[in-house]
Amino acid sequence: MKQFSQFSGGGQGLYWVPSSGPVSHTAFLVIHRTGDFLSHVSTQELPRRGFSVLGMNSRFKNNEASVNWELIALDVRAGVRFLRSQPGITKVILIGHSGGGPTTSYYQAVAENGPSYCQGANKLSQCSSSQLSGFLPTDRADAIVFMDAHPGNTVNGLRSLNAAVSSENNPKQLNTALNPFDEKNGFHPNPQGDSVYSSAFVQRYTDTQSQRMNDLIAAAQQMQEDIASGKSLPTDNDAFIVYHDSARLSDFSTGVWRGTLHPAKLLKNNGTIDATKVVNTVRVPDGPGNRDTDSQLSGGLFLNLTSFLSANAIRSTNSLTGIDWCSSNNSTPCAVSHLSPSLPVLVLSMQGHYFIRDGEQIFEMSTSSDKDYVVIEGATHGLAPCTACSALHGGADYSNARTNLFNYVRDWANARF
Repeated sequence: MKQFSQFSGGGQGLYWVPSSGPVSHTAFLVIHRTGDFLSHVSTQELPRRGFSVLGMNSRFKNNEASVNWELIALDVRAGVRFLRSQPGITKVILIGHSGGGPTTSYYQAVAENGPSYCQGANKLSQCSSSQLSGFLPTDRADAIVFMDAHPGNTVNGLRSLNAAVSSENNPKQLNTALNPFDEKNGFHPNPQGDSVYSSAFVQRYTDTQSQRMNDLIAAAQQMQEDIASGKSLPTDNDAFIVYHDSARLSDFSTGVWRGTLHPAKLLKNNGTIDATKVVNTVRVPDGPGNRDTDSQLSGGLFLNLTSFLSANAIRSTNSLTGIDWCSSNNSTPCAVSHLSPSLPVLVLSMQGHYFIRDGEQIFEMSTSSDKDYVVIEGATHGLAPCTACSALHGGADYSNARTNLFNYVRDWANARF
């Protein structure tokens, strides 16, 4: 059974209830920043395991340029209140899949701490106390499950910047010494070929990505100042374009952001857990695809000043290891470091993708006294078995990835609620 709801502010929800068998008193809410999550895979898998699920779209669905990030807390709150009002539901768990990671963690940080969490001189974008007023203790979720959550759209944008761009005024002119698509630098031009870059190149590239992002931030802030002072058009916003933003090294090199730094739980295809080893990715690189996209206009970001500074920008000194996590409110690691120690947190990374180390960092920065981190063997970012990974790794069997993932979530939730 499912029920559609249109929430004030523009958010939408589709409520999925198990069609047979006992129904748990615990419900899940899944939402993204801009993605359509009304029929997210969890809305199919969790009802089969006895849980009701609210699949949600935010007011910014399919429109990155419209994002005013801080307001997304209002959409999540509407969903939580909807679930609290359903007969028999006593617990609400947030699911942060991909961009849902920063969405749900930001919401919970605001629900627990109030608007002070998303304000401060260090923030590139701040929330309004009046817009985020009226939060109640019951608006706080009872737990969060991160499913291959990323650290923030801000961080993704940073790591995707082509560091070879020497001037934003002439983005076609690239510094060959920093061009990640130059074979002399280690790029592999064949489909599924694994690019291999020297550690020195990776260091220079990721340092320069941060320099480029910081310059973009300065340019956007100057535009805002010009608007406020009347030097620019009489408007409260303006277009902001970022060229060449499809050059993330981990997309085409499995040696970059390879896996965990420490031994971690690997939920294997046979259902057992091995926690004795560092877990590395089995992902399939895609160098030519990214090269082609980055060279085209579609490889850039078409935003405005608000959407750039609130959801696509973050300060850093190095795009991998030197991020100022709390300079943006779109930051999963920052948010989880401001949550209650009593909030249960489950972090799940997919071995067939490149957010493994990111998941480990989210786990490490979480203040929860009840937290767990697990990598799902052979799972894609879409929470399915990675058939391409299987072929690349000698026919390894990853067929149970999705089943194992949702069974683990079921058991984890039932053990707590």
